[in-house]
Amino acid sequence: MDDHEHEGESVPHGAHGRARTAAEHWAAFKKSPFLPAVVLTVILAAAAGLFAGSYTYAMANPAPRHIPTAVVTGPAAPQQRAFVADLEKALNASLRLTGYATYPEARNAVEEQREYAVLRTSGRGVELDVSGASGASVAQLLSEAAAKVGPATGVPVTVRDIKPLQKGDPRGLALFYISLAAVIIGFVGAIQLSVHARGLNPAERIAFTLAYALLGGFAIVAVADWWLGALRLPFVESWLILALTMFTSGMVFTMFNTLMGRWAMIPTWGLMVLLGNPSSGGAVSWPLLPSVLGLIGRWLPPGASVNAQHAAVYFRGHQHAFPFLVLAGWSLVSCTVFWTWRHRHPGGREPAPAPAHAAGA
Repeated sequence: MDDHEHEGESVPHGAHGRARTAAEHWAAFKKSPFLPAVVLTVILAAAAGLFAGSYTYAMANPAPRHIPTAVVTGPAAPQQRAFVADLEKALNASLRLTGYATYPEARNAVEEQREYAVLRTSGRGVELDVSGASGASVAQLLSEAAAKVGPATGVPVTVRDIKPLQKGDPRGLALFYISLAAVIIGFVGAIQLSVHARGLNPAERIAFTLAYALLGGFAIVAVADWWLGALRLPFVESWLILALTMFTSGMVFTMFNTLMGRWAMIPTWGLMVLLGNPSSGGAVSWPLLPSVLGLIGRWLPPGASVNAQHAAVYFRGHQHAFPFLVLAGWSLVSCTVFWTWRHRHPGGREPAPAPAHAAGA
């Protein structure tokens, strides 16, 4: 036995005997499940903070900027000017006043969802008509401020809610919640299809997304209206709005899944939940949101869904095409991207092989 050999010891030789370099450790780590686990840990921690931050920033302390208000024009009564000036001080915001020749014209502007309140002179006092259905938070803020400003300025003030919310939804949050359900279940459904029905071909995937959107929208309306009685909904219109919302949300995830693979949840969550829901105007009305959120919220699927539902439930006959165009636009873009780059989508199945011809045929 050689001097360098000892019983029970093996002599290291070749690559097995040397320590791995940092590059080799990194290469092994990249191939292991630990890399995506570490990345997900960091992303989830950041998402938790961003989720709390986005909702707190938008909803915890809503403050008015410019509140669209209709004013019935007439003799410039001094009490009206004094009331408006003190009301703006109390709100720490400005009323975006628009003049209308008659009260019916001003009231129609509220129905068209251009204005949130109507102000007019009445004798020695003023009348302030608010619209709870236009925005419960705005109506509450105006009502509370007017009740304080009137006695302080010596101007008699009459406040009325000309468009009250339904009894089952006194705070105006039910429409936000049903739209939120459609948004979240929309992309969660697409995630589940990608996991449990991975073999669906592109046309089949779009068809099944549409199928669960239609059934899901029906279920939401049935629970909110028929079962709980929280809202009286125009069945067909609300159902189709929710179905379109759910389909759009599902296809947005499918689009990102095509472009980004397993990381598709990040942009989907950021667009639909972190940004879209706080800016939707459902929990806090647009005039009370930070100006940037109030502007972009109308162009995102959650805001378009809430906007369409508000008009369907409270402003029948005054529905606008814009929220439907927003939802349809997102759906069209998502479907087009998915279809154009469908070969990159992680799902699908190979075409079945043609049957072999019998020998000698």
